[in-house]
Amino acid sequence: MNPMHNVAFVCPHGSAKSLIAAEYFNRLARDSGCALAATTSGPEPDPEVPSNVIDGLLNHAIDVRGYHPTMISATGLADADCIVSFACDAGMRLAPGKPVERWDDCPAVSDDFEIAWRFIAGHVERLIKRLESSAATATRLEQGS
Repeated sequence: MNPMHNVAFVCPHGSAKSLIAAEYFNRLARDSGCALAATTSGPEPDPEVPSNVIDGLLNHAIDVRGYHPTMISATGLADADCIVSFACDAGMRLAPGKPVERWDDCPAVSDDFEIAWRFIAGHVERLIKRLESSAATATRLEQGS
């Protein structure tokens, strides 16, 4: 079994873009049985998840009604193998040296949830494929294949 690969998604408020990405990432990882997991946080967490995000995710069979946005921290990023940032530099400051991927061109969730969803979902799907491919290559190398 491959070791778990952890991805930390971060956005300013930890309640929209990074939450959508982490929840979709975790669903895809769970459904495919791959050893991947994601977290979400932000430097200025909202007191609650905006209703348009809750409703939008419910339309995609993801329930975040019980989730409370989390403050980003060095401790919270310690287990991350990489950080995916949505216009937020806090992850790089708190976890220097960790690989960072920027998705700053993501459309605003508040403008149109579905447009943002399509952007995020496409990026998440490509990221998971890349991570699965890397894990498979590493396993083959370890086995001498």
